[in-house]
Amino acid sequence: MARVILEQVSKTYPGGVQAVHPVDLDIAHGEFAVLVGPSGCGKSTTLRMIAGLEEATSGTITIGDRVVNDVEPRDRNIAMVFQSYALYPHMSVRDNLAFGLKMRKMARDEIATRVDQAADVLGIAELLDRKPRALSGGQRQRVALGRALVRDPDVFLFDEPLSNLDAKMRVQMRTEIARIHHRLGATMVYVTHDQVEAMTLGQRIVVMKDGVVQQVARPLELYERPVNRFVAGFIGSPAMNFLPGRLVMRDGLVFIPAEGDAVLPLPPGFSPPPAALQQPVVLGVRPEHVALAAENEPGFRSAVQVVEALGNETLLYFTVGGEEFIVRTAGAVTPAIEQDLRLALQPDHIHLFASDSEGLALR
Repeated sequence: MARVILEQVSKTYPGGVQAVHPVDLDIAHGEFAVLVGPSGCGKSTTLRMIAGLEEATSGTITIGDRVVNDVEPRDRNIAMVFQSYALYPHMSVRDNLAFGLKMRKMARDEIATRVDQAADVLGIAELLDRKPRALSGGQRQRVALGRALVRDPDVFLFDEPLSNLDAKMRVQMRTEIARIHHRLGATMVYVTHDQVEAMTLGQRIVVMKDGVVQQVARPLELYERPVNRFVAGFIGSPAMNFLPGRLVMRDGLVFIPAEGDAVLPLPPGFSPPPAALQQPVVLGVRPEHVALAAENEPGFRSAVQVVEALGNETLLYFTVGGEEFIVRTAGAVTPAIEQDLRLALQPDHIHLFASDSEGLALR
């Protein structure tokens, strides 16, 4: 396995369209890194530049001990798993797994050993004599993974490999990929638009927007300390609640939303940075960090508009300051529509962001 280093790597297409702004990224030997962001953010283009399928406009790409900018994809010793399975329909699973090795003129015994090992790791040993048409979507994806495994590459690259699977199969395959990474200790770079996949698989996550890297951090750091409003809203489901407004001293510190007549008392343990008291801000709080308060506790009142009872949890929807405001509660909590509830913000989980377009976190 190998370290992957991107130094000021960018991609500009004809016509001046800049798909990826200069990226600096250091992926350690054996690390599982995930590139995540909405469609068109440049994550797949970045992955394809690592693979050599796209030529970098500027910058240096290093895999292991060599710069690979001018190295052909087949010579970079990487293995790529795509969204489409791209299996040969006329070949058996065994032959699909072995095809790339045969093209390299590897010894027959070595090919058989690698195919059997990959099939054992992926739990598809009993499928080796079947054709792809006789496989389910999850089994086909396992074969596609196996085709990468048999190559024993320096780096595994995944481009949204689970997008074609149903929800249950995606969970199973996420677990399978995490297990493979733990077993092999392989360097893996994984692209997805699904933040749940990113949070559950990645040891580090690279969040991208409009071709620009917004933040690189471990999953919990992204969740707890997002650097800007985009990252805060993209990571977490349901998304973080945002309320534009101002902090005001009025019998204690309160937040006044820009719209409506709500007043949100802020808990005594909350201490905002001085800059937040001198400008309009955007207050952010995650649904699970809003509590249902007793009448004698600090808080604000709002009427329930929608109740989503999910069994293990209940999501309550309100309108606060003209914005949708979601609260995550225990599954046993099922208030009536239009019922007035008292809500309180947890002091250690209140975020403040600048109100401008960049929306940087105020520390």
